[in-house]
Amino acid sequence: MTTSTPELRRRRQLRFSLNRQQIVGLVWQVVVVGIVVAIVAFLWSNALHNLSARRISTGFAFLGREAGMPIADAWLAYSPKDTYVRAFIVGIVNTLRVAVIGIVLATVLGTLIGIARLSSNWLLSRLAAVYVELLRDIPLLLQLLFWYVLMQGLPAARAAWRPIEGVFLSNRGLVLPSVPIAEANLWVIATAVAGLIALFVLRRQLMTRQEADGKVRRLWPYALVLVGALPALVSLGLGASWTVTMPELRGFNFVGGLTLAPEYFALLIALVTYTSAFIAEIVRSGIQAVPRGQWDAANALGLRRSFVLQRIVLPQALRVIIPPMTSQYLNLTKNSSLAVAVGYQDVVSIANTTLNQTGQAIEAIALIMMVFLTISLGISLFMNWYNARIALVER
Repeated sequence: MTTSTPELRRRRQLRFSLNRQQIVGLVWQVVVVGIVVAIVAFLWSNALHNLSARRISTGFAFLGREAGMPIADAWLAYSPKDTYVRAFIVGIVNTLRVAVIGIVLATVLGTLIGIARLSSNWLLSRLAAVYVELLRDIPLLLQLLFWYVLMQGLPAARAAWRPIEGVFLSNRGLVLPSVPIAEANLWVIATAVAGLIALFVLRRQLMTRQEADGKVRRLWPYALVLVGALPALVSLGLGASWTVTMPELRGFNFVGGLTLAPEYFALLIALVTYTSAFIAEIVRSGIQAVPRGQWDAANALGLRRSFVLQRIVLPQALRVIIPPMTSQYLNLTKNSSLAVAVGYQDVVSIANTTLNQTGQAIEAIALIMMVFLTISLGISLFMNWYNARIALVER
């Protein structure tokens, strides 16, 4: 027979108190969530009632109607006779054109400028510092308008600048040589991407085997097959054409090649230069967060500074760089909505036109919010996954 000691009674009272606090906390959470849901339901019901009283239609049925709006700069096939759904898809692709390419270019440029700020060359480090301080302190909208006005001030197509053969810069935008992308080309590109993924997985397996038995296994034969030979065989089998089309001036405009409209080009330059200034500071602070002893040890071994930066310092700095870099990627994506200021037809511009044509403001704004929320969550999930992969694992 067991007897309850004072210590045992005290533990039971503490456990009961903790359980009671948890129950009370859970009840309050349910009450708060219920109040929020009730307020949202009331506001939504009130909005629907007011819209119905004013004979304003609601719902997303309008997406199946003919849009009737022109979209000048579109990578996807589109005509004004297409539906609003097609117009929104074109707008989403236009937004992704800015966000994805802008993230890549801003990362490369910002990393180079951040490294330049730490250079032993006085002139290079000062120029990088001026770049960062100047672009960070000027509002993005002003920079966007500056680049757009500058693009409009370029010569006409007949007097376009030609920095290199096949490249033209005028008030019609930037015209580059291009390769027409058909369905067969997309299959070849998809094969190459799948080969790169398989090569990455294979590389990890080979490194694991090398750590186990010490035998060096070469990766380049697999790379030659997966990334070189396999896409080439798919290209030959499907008859994909990789002929480069050169732009030509005919009349008052260019024919052939890839044309980057002045609105898109100005928006891309503004977003890349503005965001790269913040990324440069993130990279600089991340590199300086690595202990000085890492540099000293590498210098004592006689390693080149570029090798030390690439193989020793930057991999450690990534653990500091990635979290704030994610915020800059999200900012660049959301700042792309400023495209409406220069007339570039992204998803916000198309939603505004849809709102004016149909009068369904709630639905149009909800679509904009859903698109940006989806893109931002995708970027956050990918960056959080990558940050978890490179995080230090404590034993």
